Amino acid sequence: MMSIREKYGLTDEGVRNVKLGAAWTAVSNIAVFGGVGIIFMAMGAFADHLVGGAPLPDVIPYLAGLTAFIAALFVTEYFAYYYQYGVIYKESGRQRIGLAERLRKLPQSFFGRRDLADLTKTIMGDVKTIEHAYSHVLPELYGAYIVLGVAAVCLLAMDWRLAVAALWSAPVALALLFASRRFLAPLMKATRMKALAVSEDIQEALECVREVRATNQEERYLDGIRADIDAAEAQAVKSELATGVCVNGAQVVLRLGIATTILAGAALILDGSCSFMTLFCFLLVVSRIYAPFDQCLMLIAELFAAKTASARMRSFYEEPLAQGSQEYTPAGHDVVFEGVSFSYGGGEKVLDGVSFTAKEGEVTALVGPSGSGKSTCARLAARLWDAEDGHVRVGGVDVSSVDPEVLLRDFSVVFQDVVLFDDTVAGNIRLGRRGASDEEVLAAARAANCDEFVRRMPEGYDTLIGENGARLSGGERQRISIARALLKDAPIVLLDEATASLDVENETRVQDALSRLLAGKTVVVIAHRMRTVEAADKVVVLEGGRVVEQGAPSDLMAREGLFARMVGLQRQSAEWAL
Repeated sequence: MMSIREKYGLTDEGVRNVKLGAAWTAVSNIAVFGGVGIIFMAMGAFADHLVGGAPLPDVIPYLAGLTAFIAALFVTEYFAYYYQYGVIYKESGRQRIGLAERLRKLPQSFFGRRDLADLTKTIMGDVKTIEHAYSHVLPELYGAYIVLGVAAVCLLAMDWRLAVAALWSAPVALALLFASRRFLAPLMKATRMKALAVSEDIQEALECVREVRATNQEERYLDGIRADIDAAEAQAVKSELATGVCVNGAQVVLRLGIATTILAGAALILDGSCSFMTLFCFLLVVSRIYAPFDQCLMLIAELFAAKTASARMRSFYEEPLAQGSQEYTPAGHDVVFEGVSFSYGGGEKVLDGVSFTAKEGEVTALVGPSGSGKSTCARLAARLWDAEDGHVRVGGVDVSSVDPEVLLRDFSVVFQDVVLFDDTVAGNIRLGRRGASDEEVLAAARAANCDEFVRRMPEGYDTLIGENGARLSGGERQRISIARALLKDAPIVLLDEATASLDVENETRVQDALSRLLAGKTVVVIAHRMRTVEAADKVVVLEGGRVVEQGAPSDLMAREGLFARMVGLQRQSAEWAL
């Protein structure tokens, strides 16, 4: 049986705070019984005076008791609130940070299998669902269990017959509701999946709005989104209706306890085995026992949803981490592929027995048709993915044996699809090396030919560039990514189609910046444009996931193989005109 910690993904401190919240909630509910007891004793004393002719009771002890009761109630309610809400809300912060840390250490294959909207929903939505459960439901529910146990002992001591009549409905109501969980859980899961489909639709619409408009597909696209929204709404109604029926049914059963208490009490009074004041005391106590259960029953559906959400969170922690040694002392920075094979998700092989060496101080170009495995080689070299067969070594060290974060300290990567943050120009460049001085950032920007366009911006290097550099051109975004790589100054540089989307002028500027970045390093260049690899020391030609040629560009041209044919085709296309 899973513990609270496992069920709801709590930290040790979170478990402690939930227990304290439950304890103080129970103490607060029990304190209310003190007020009920004082009122009961006062009513009994005045009843004796009015009915039996006893002396008029002194009200001061009762007033003092009520004052003490109010003070005790204030203190217990304060601590109950503090541990239910004041402290426990910090747990959701710890959970989100824990999830982020876990995501940081997961291999890239995990993100290839999971949709971004799904991950966002888990980190934000599921954590919020669990947060509501352990702040509003768990302390109240466990507190109600404690109060029920204490009250049961006291009531059984007073009159076991009335106690059975009063208490039977609480466990039965809870049992019925928990039994319905098997029926409700699939509905809740389906509701989440429908809501997730809507989130994915909205995310896709925002990302592809230009393409949708350019192809005049707005109405067709919106019809699909509307259909998913209608389906999500219908599923939510079905789930809420089923939950409402189960919860209200349990509340009806719970309230039957009051009816059976009255019936049993009336029968016992008629046969003279019970007094009216005893029945009145039972009714007061029972009403207080049911109060916390009422709230729990209304919120217990959230407890079921939280368990489902927690299962999704646990799936993150069950994923194997990309781990390795923290010790990494390569003998140089040659990148060597030895019989490497790889496939994405166990599908068709993308690489099949690939072997080549990218030497330190040289530029090695990977060329070949689309889908031949060039980008996959770069990802395996930086251990963004792990090879299935063979070995990838850097300076004689198998990269699969090194912690990815340690390994990546030796890599600078410039991708074709640049990713920038909604931050300043300086902030985006400084990602290359946190803690770099303003002078170092400026020097890297100048070396990457960024200075000329940054100086034209309203606030220079302190200008916010928008989400993913929306306020910049493609060439400007690319040069910022190169400045970032220059600032990092790693011994191995991976260039994945770094200039493919640039015009001739920007390509010249970017290549000028790259020449500064590449000096004396191990460089692996992935390119389709032959002009990009003309100055390479070595060319590795891939086709169908295999190395079909490798050598100096001039040697490959002389062989008149695939490389020579690709160069010839590009020369022909360069001469094509309308």
